[in-house]
Amino acid sequence: MKMPDFFDEIVSCSNCGKKMTKSKISKNGFFIRVLECKKCNKKIYHPADVEEYKRFSRLKQRPFSVKLRMVGNSYTVSIPREIINFQKEMHKEMEKHMDEMNKFVRLCMDGPRKISLMFDEEEEEE
Repeated sequence: MKMPDFFDEIVSCSNCGKKMTKSKISKNGFFIRVLECKKCNKKIYHPADVEEYKRFSRLKQRPFSVKLRMVGNSYTVSIPREIINFQKEMHKEMEKHMDEMNKFVRLCMDGPRKISLMFDEEEEEE
């Protein structure tokens, strides 16, 4: 059974008693749900989102050594399981389509020495 999420309830500010409003902030492309009090500017960050952001930050800071291999006329790079598992947890629908992964992965040149690999069709901006 799924636990109720207090962010789905009406929450009053503990400082001034006013109703807090739901919002989202983007931190390094990662969305974190926030309850804000417009009167006193108090913010409550969703604990699950904060925990996922910390996990993301740890993965982002960790350097991974991977091998570049020749397969036919193309090169291939193995993606560490930890990164794939994180992506699967963040995008539950991706797990359903792992057999069709090539439809979801996009590769872009970000600079002369940097390549980006995106696991979904487009980033959702809210």
